[in-house]
Amino acid sequence: MSNKSVGSMTTSKQLYDSALHRLLPLLEIKEAWRYRDLILFLVRRDITARYKRSVLGVAWTMLNPLGMMIVLSIVFSNVFKVDMVGYPAYVLSGLIVWTFFSQTSSNAINVLVWGGDLLQRIYIPRSTFAISAICTGLVNLILSMVPLIAVMLVLRIPIPATILLSPFAMILLGLFSLGFGLLISTIGIYFADVVEMYAIVLMAWMYLTPIIYPLDILPSNIQSLLQYNPLVHLVGLFRSLVYEGIVPSWDQWLLSIGIAFGTLIIGWLIFTEKSDEFAYRT
Repeated sequence: MSNKSVGSMTTSKQLYDSALHRLLPLLEIKEAWRYRDLILFLVRRDITARYKRSVLGVAWTMLNPLGMMIVLSIVFSNVFKVDMVGYPAYVLSGLIVWTFFSQTSSNAINVLVWGGDLLQRIYIPRSTFAISAICTGLVNLILSMVPLIAVMLVLRIPIPATILLSPFAMILLGLFSLGFGLLISTIGIYFADVVEMYAIVLMAWMYLTPIIYPLDILPSNIQSLLQYNPLVHLVGLFRSLVYEGIVPSWDQWLLSIGIAFGTLIIGWLIFTEKSDEFAYRT
């Protein structure tokens, strides 16, 4: 073989070294976009695999929050003595948001923390698993709007025109969930107990978020403390659009946008900085 041929083969060989890439967050975005077909495949696979053996199929996505709404409405309407028109719809509007956040963040954490064996075998941008989990959750969230609208019609609550703006609230919820899932996943790689504790944290977090009770029934000092809960604002934004029929103020929009993008940026930066260590620590 000639020296020219050998030189050509040598120069065509490419080695990947993450240490050479100073802008890892931007590289991860580029790679995630390059693997967008894989993300779509994972979303389609998750939705199909979840319901293909079920008699009711995708209807479970709508029946699950509906069933929880019925139970919670009966129990807590008596506990809190809530005198609210359309209380079941109020509960359901918050419940589908909470279900989206808890399921997507948990799925992202589980697949990233316990998926080390796959990451050792082939190269896949680590973020694709988290992004696919969020996209799957968004599909389920959209489907969950069907029982919410049905309940509002049964309770004779007018469907507000502001519901057309709800996709923007959904996107902000998705960005927040993605950032939070990436952040907790990174911590979970180093401290596996965090993953086990997350289910307990979610249970407490749900009751610290006005899902089943109005915020204004709480003492003013408790209301002030709960303002530090980011989901108070994200749930409130979504609920204003789909249940109350109120266009949120610019302050509400800006605060929610800041929470969503701030959490995403922090989670993305920390995740990409440590993602190369995932395969060796799981």
